[in-house]
Amino acid sequence: MSAGLVLAVAFGGSLITYILGKVSSRIRDVFAVLVSLALVAMIALLLAGDGGNSSYFDFLGLSLLLRTNMLSLFFAITISVLGALSIIFSLSYIRNRERTDFYYLMLLLINAAMLGIVLSGDLLSFFIFWEIMSWSTFLLISYNRGAALAAGMKYIVMSIFGSLAMLVGVISIYTKFGTLNISEIAAVIEQAGSGYVVSLLILFFTAFGIKNAILPFHSWLPPAHAEAPSPFSSILSGILIKMGTYGFILFMYVIVGVNRFIDIGHGVLSFRYILSILGAITILIPTFIALLQDDAKKLLAWSTIGQAGYIILGIAFGTSVSVAGGMFHFFNHSVFKGLLFLAVGAVEYRTNGVRDLNSLGGLIKKMPVTFTGALIGACGLIGLPLTNGFVSKWLIYKTLILEQSPFLAFAALFGTWGTILYSYKLIHNVFLGQLPERYADIRKSPLSMQLPIITLSSIIILFGIFPGVPLKIINSIGVSLGFDALDVSLWGIASESGTLNVINLFAAIIIGAVLAGIVLKAAPKSVTVSQEDTYAAGAAIPKDRYNYTMNFYNPVSRMISPYLKDFIDAFYMKLAGWTQGVCSGARRIYTGYVGHYVMYIVLLLAVLIFVQLRWSPW
Repeated sequence: MSAGLVLAVAFGGSLITYILGKVSSRIRDVFAVLVSLALVAMIALLLAGDGGNSSYFDFLGLSLLLRTNMLSLFFAITISVLGALSIIFSLSYIRNRERTDFYYLMLLLINAAMLGIVLSGDLLSFFIFWEIMSWSTFLLISYNRGAALAAGMKYIVMSIFGSLAMLVGVISIYTKFGTLNISEIAAVIEQAGSGYVVSLLILFFTAFGIKNAILPFHSWLPPAHAEAPSPFSSILSGILIKMGTYGFILFMYVIVGVNRFIDIGHGVLSFRYILSILGAITILIPTFIALLQDDAKKLLAWSTIGQAGYIILGIAFGTSVSVAGGMFHFFNHSVFKGLLFLAVGAVEYRTNGVRDLNSLGGLIKKMPVTFTGALIGACGLIGLPLTNGFVSKWLIYKTLILEQSPFLAFAALFGTWGTILYSYKLIHNVFLGQLPERYADIRKSPLSMQLPIITLSSIIILFGIFPGVPLKIINSIGVSLGFDALDVSLWGIASESGTLNVINLFAAIIIGAVLAGIVLKAAPKSVTVSQEDTYAAGAAIPKDRYNYTMNFYNPVSRMISPYLKDFIDAFYMKLAGWTQGVCSGARRIYTGYVGHYVMYIVLLLAVLIFVQLRWSPW
């Protein structure tokens, strides 16, 4: 098994899927699922082996390198699993829509490109796969046309800017060292001065920061998530933006090296501390902007930006525990945010596209599997015990507190409080309260949607109880990068400052649940009443209104909304307006009409003759 074979199946499978769609949509669907599952199996076999091999392949006369290691395979297995589940979810979601062959082609092509990125052993192949991913993403964001096209344009313009920054960095590295092989660059970059390394970090930070949607490069993400098809939104939020995370790890700790990266700058002016501050800001502001959203997908989009801040904060802080927490949170966020987008997609599918949180409610009994998945996903997002999110956030909190970084610790903890608020809003407004009469006959989501929801929900609980399974892989990655080894067990992680043992939490929660059950059993029997038999402050709630908490956060919104305007996005839009004005002015000169160009030449000659006559010495 080799990386080349994985990519051959991934890219070849996407093309064959498109061709089969011209023959039969049923055959196409089956083949797309089989290809995605085959990729999961192939990468799992590589992960179960020694994890390391390399191979060369030719591309347009260039010899490019593919390699596998624990870091690349950890990202690859996440890409393939979430990609396969999104394909399965799409079977019902995308059926009977236009251009379904194109949809499957792009979805599989994006997954293949992401696999290519993490399996690349040189910066040229990395850049090629990066561009394939970026342009395919643009096409799929724009799939629904209309507002989706504007969202796609916003994404691709910012992506091009990031790609140009990366290209400058790649060319600079090749010019200075004469190689683009990642291992060879890592071996010789120690010879470079600190100023040069910092300039490279800034260039690649721009490229990876845009993809990772770190403030101030975040403004493309909310409209892209809102307008993209929901199965792709799960990939976009769950894994695609984490290609920026992979890039950060690759450049900071593989190419530059742990010790060199940590030693760049001093105190608050160190590069890692500045990046940690950006991570903290990225946690705070988007988290509370999410609270103001009434569109379910926009709420989750802003949540994604906030959670990306935790990942960057953990990775950039640069200790063994923080990096382990950041990488684990990357994996966890891929799972629970992918799950939440699929749950919202299932609701959107059954309600004919409704995402307005104030127009839903009461779907808990109509869509119980979707509700359970959304609830588990929200618990993982918050970081409640017995979910995977609890462990990764605990590792980050612990590091920040023990390393005496009060501002960063406050940002992380305060961000979790905001996460609780918007998660409650999402779950409550969609699934609880009154069921509007127009949804009285709504059906539960199809089996092809329920299976991915159940699978991702199970992963959240499984790795919340047994966090040692992924943490052992993450620990081996950390050791290979140069960090100290962690004492990882199946149940958690131990250190000098204390031990996280999830089995103790599990036992305590079980005992608490049993005691609560005994109390409830002894309590008076509940009485079933009509759904409309509800009151607020003694007044009956109007029939078919969601419920009195529809505007529950209005007081908070009035207080914080003036301070949570997206000034960065407003600046980008104003800059776009200025650019458009300059281009429009240039277009008036560059008309394409030959007569105008002749006139410009005559005028230029006249000016030159005038200058010659006016200032001539004779």
